[in-house]
Amino acid sequence: MILGIPREVKADEYRVGLLPVGAELLTAAGHTVLIEAGAGAGSGYADGEYAAAGAERVATAAEVYERAELIVKVKEPQPAEIGMLRRGQVVFCYFHFAASRELTAACLEAGITAVAYETLADPAGRLPLLTPMSEVAGKMSIQEGAKYLERPMMGRGILLGGVPGVAPANVLVLGGGTVGTNAARMAAGLGAKVTLMDSNLDHLRHLAEVMPANVTTIYSDPHAVRAALPGADLVIGAVLIPGGRTPRLVRREDLATMKAGAVIVDVCIDQGGCMETSRPTTHHEPTYLVDGVVHYCVTNMPGAVGRTSSKALCNATLPYARELASLGTDRFADDNAGHALAVNLRDGRITNPAVAEAFDDLPSA
Repeated sequence: MILGIPREVKADEYRVGLLPVGAELLTAAGHTVLIEAGAGAGSGYADGEYAAAGAERVATAAEVYERAELIVKVKEPQPAEIGMLRRGQVVFCYFHFAASRELTAACLEAGITAVAYETLADPAGRLPLLTPMSEVAGKMSIQEGAKYLERPMMGRGILLGGVPGVAPANVLVLGGGTVGTNAARMAAGLGAKVTLMDSNLDHLRHLAEVMPANVTTIYSDPHAVRAALPGADLVIGAVLIPGGRTPRLVRREDLATMKAGAVIVDVCIDQGGCMETSRPTTHHEPTYLVDGVVHYCVTNMPGAVGRTSSKALCNATLPYARELASLGTDRFADDNAGHALAVNLRDGRITNPAVAEAFDDLPSA
């Protein structure tokens, strides 16, 4: 099979969909790998490393999309890329369709087979291709939140961990999955007072056992969330509905109860965000104010640490890319139910149930 690795063109995106070692393993298996010039530069991988691994360097994205049967990339196709997609072409990347009707409709019109990282499940029901970037984003949420609590960044002027004689910041984490647990550990490690909320009691019991002493677990319901907001200096949105639109846990009117200069980092903005006031931002312009509350809603947070993120992502995606290339989409999807869930669109129809539920008026299988 011919695989194409285009350079990412989403704003401030520095990751790459395949490392040189991936090119080496795929070409050794008899596949052809096309790499767009400069595709790995943002992550510190030169074209020559890919060439030495057996990949063919091509000058433009147009040539990659024209020749490749399987496109392996990181972020969803951007408007400039959608026009280059071919009917029947397989695209393997993060799509987050439920957050964008426009993207979903455009990819349906293009007729691609969309295999989404974020909905591929393993036999235990885990999301192995979402996990590494959720780990990065969870840790980054605290790193970024701590920065935007600084007064020059419009924050409250609070040091996350405090100092002797001065209380630390109060951090509220909504969601106890991979993003939330990594955020809570990071914040706790810096000395903050952390409240971690989730609606799964068994999971909360586990978290209560393994989290540091400065992390308190609370059952999440609308009243509990609203009660916690006034005391929070930093709120992390870390909710996930696999493939589906994120529920909105914080309403516009709730902001009036929060402190001026408090910070919200909505990590789930890729799936629509869990704050009513959240809207997508970029690393170039990451924040905005609503009712005195700083909102950080960057849709590709891990893209800022491209070297770390590309390694972590490709460690997880490469085995599945090799399977897709060797088996084709039919056999890949038939292999197990978790693989089938990864196929979000096919033959102009939505094939993932959560995406179909988000857009019940679009064609579905």
